[in-house]
Amino acid sequence: MSQSKATLVVGGGMSGITTALELSELGQPVILVEKSPFLGGKVATFNKYFPKLCPPTCGLEINYKRLRKAGNLTLYTQAQVTKVDGGPGDYSVTLEISPRYINSKCTACGDCAEACSSERDDDFNQGMARTKAVYLAGHMAYPHHYVLDKAACDEADLSKIKDACKFGAVDLDEVPRTLTEQVGAIVWATGWESYDVSKVEYLGRGELPDVITNLQMERLADKSGPTGGKLCRPSDGKEVESVAFVQCAGSRDVKHLAYCSGICCLASLKQINYVREAAPNAKVYMFHIDVRAGKYETFYAKLQTDDSVQIIKGKVAGIFQEGGSLRLQVEDIEAGKFLKVDVDMAVLATGIVPNTADLPFDAPMDDYGFLMMGDAPGIIPAGCVRRPADVATVVQDATGAAMRTLCQE
Repeated sequence: MSQSKATLVVGGGMSGITTALELSELGQPVILVEKSPFLGGKVATFNKYFPKLCPPTCGLEINYKRLRKAGNLTLYTQAQVTKVDGGPGDYSVTLEISPRYINSKCTACGDCAEACSSERDDDFNQGMARTKAVYLAGHMAYPHHYVLDKAACDEADLSKIKDACKFGAVDLDEVPRTLTEQVGAIVWATGWESYDVSKVEYLGRGELPDVITNLQMERLADKSGPTGGKLCRPSDGKEVESVAFVQCAGSRDVKHLAYCSGICCLASLKQINYVREAAPNAKVYMFHIDVRAGKYETFYAKLQTDDSVQIIKGKVAGIFQEGGSLRLQVEDIEAGKFLKVDVDMAVLATGIVPNTADLPFDAPMDDYGFLMMGDAPGIIPAGCVRRPADVATVVQDATGAAMRTLCQE
């Protein structure tokens, strides 16, 4: 493909950032589009990676530094691709960009947030907290400019927010924009969402407050999260004394997700370490069909020697509220008996669902909705929109996607 034509990268998570940076640093013009106000995707919300249990902030900071130096990269946040015309080497792409109401004059001083009295659900913390209507998504938010949820404020509050900014960064008159960009190739890296546990009746349908998802557990364990890193159950703030990890929460089930997402076991093994660190005296259970640790088998083996952790082969058949505890009904397959286990909190290992709804172009998908490489070589899927994968694998896949765009005729 001609170096003079930009590549459009859709999705500002780890795969999209990696693809954009690899291309940019090779001299290729890049347009990076992200639907939320900030980059980082799911990785930005993680507490730690497996197996080293190091925080993702280091890798993100390096990538953000690279982004700041990328002179041939154009970034649009709060933007979505609504139309794609043309073909490989010559695409015309329509972008719809929503107002941020805070412009690049913002220094992230926080005066606007201090003046704001309106609140909104904190999606960065997976809905387990509230945040001001003018906010940053975490302390490492990139771009590091506040964003205003104008719909969450009344006129009086909007006036206070505007008056509080001494840099003139608040623009309440900003309106939606429509742009058309001409690009030579498109990398689709829109990532994934967790399977909707409200569809799983036997796991409480999301109606039991102390049954949380693995993504919510990441935020609970994070010291910058809603509880400052304390493992407290959402119903009453009590620090947990027992936790159950429920594998295949809707996965490997023909009524829900028929496939295995591959990384859920490792995510739970990682999070068991969170519990052992934050609540050393807590009892921990992990119920599974089988543990798929792959190349990280030693990570799994280490936990098997921990006397405070019971890893039980058996699928959870039901979770119920029983007084001040949760009661799990599960079959211990190896012992050949049924168990009733009471815990303070249960963590559901939910599967990966690709973000492939409402695509603005025709593309082949597999039986589960993951994008496949098709007959239009100019549109290249990357990362978890193509298959479930851990962060290291996503980075490798995104680098491959960048190289494939350069090989287009």
